[in-house]
Amino acid sequence: GWDDDHAVEPLSGGLINATYAVRRGGAPIAVVQRLHPIFAGEVNLDLEHVTAHLARAGLTTPRLLRTRAGDAWITDDDRVWRALTWVDGVAHHAVTSPALAAAGGELVGRFHRAVAELSYDYAFARAGVHDTPAHLARLRERVEGGAVAEAVELGHDVLAAAAALPPMPALPLRHCHGDLKISNLLFSADAPARGVCLVDLDTLGQQTLAFELGDAMRSWCNPRGEDAGAVGFDLAIFAAALGAWRDVVGDRVGAAERAAIVVGLETVCVELAARFTTDAFDDRYFGWDPARFPSRRAHNLVRARGQLALARAVRAARADALAVVGA
Repeated sequence: GWDDDHAVEPLSGGLINATYAVRRGGAPIAVVQRLHPIFAGEVNLDLEHVTAHLARAGLTTPRLLRTRAGDAWITDDDRVWRALTWVDGVAHHAVTSPALAAAGGELVGRFHRAVAELSYDYAFARAGVHDTPAHLARLRERVEGGAVAEAVELGHDVLAAAAALPPMPALPLRHCHGDLKISNLLFSADAPARGVCLVDLDTLGQQTLAFELGDAMRSWCNPRGEDAGAVGFDLAIFAAALGAWRDVVGDRVGAAERAAIVVGLETVCVELAARFTTDAFDDRYFGWDPARFPSRRAHNLVRARGQLALARAVRAARADALAVVGA
């Protein structure tokens, strides 16, 4: 029953879904979310199935709460709403130390080990995620058109970096979280921090560990953010995270697949540089910060230069990174 003892309040932090905490007597009991239009309601069936598997494997995880009528979601004004169980934990918005990176890597390892035993066909899948050749082809077309002079030179640099990427080996598709930025991991409030669970489970699906962990390390190992001028690849964070991850997954992931994580890391940096540069031509896709930049185009040029600088820093550290993953 609903009464004066219940309260609903917005939670900050999510960039994609609108998220609210439901409290009873001041204590949080559930999360209610309005999903971004890119997600169909069926994504909740995937979340329900995978989290049930994680719970059976002994992992802490949010669980889907069905309605009294038994529905996995409700639709209001063409928008999908769902409810999840509450999990206590602290989110971090940057990897501030190798210790936090190790706790995160251990948690991701437990997740990957648990889903390695999963057999499931997803009801919902996002199309074209990490289709690097397609992103590069779009950029090449813009560069050859030459409409935005300041983006042309940068576009040439990004395409040159792409041409120098090591080849991506053929890899198995595995069950993956799909968006392992550090704010999608919850940690204990007490020190030393332990990983509690993964959240934002709408990107669950099958992809390669090269992109799953490459994209994670792209954000974890560049703790000062995505804008140029503050870009660096932190090898100590990379080593702590993937060392802890490897300790948990053990021999379930072979040497070639581990080496591909380093290829994936450099590739996603170049891919994102290409996407930001393309939008410096198109001026329509990415959100931008008008308080800090005169235009979307200006912000995207800075972001693209930042990701290209990160790709170059990863390339310079490639031998060390490969040694870390034991390949």
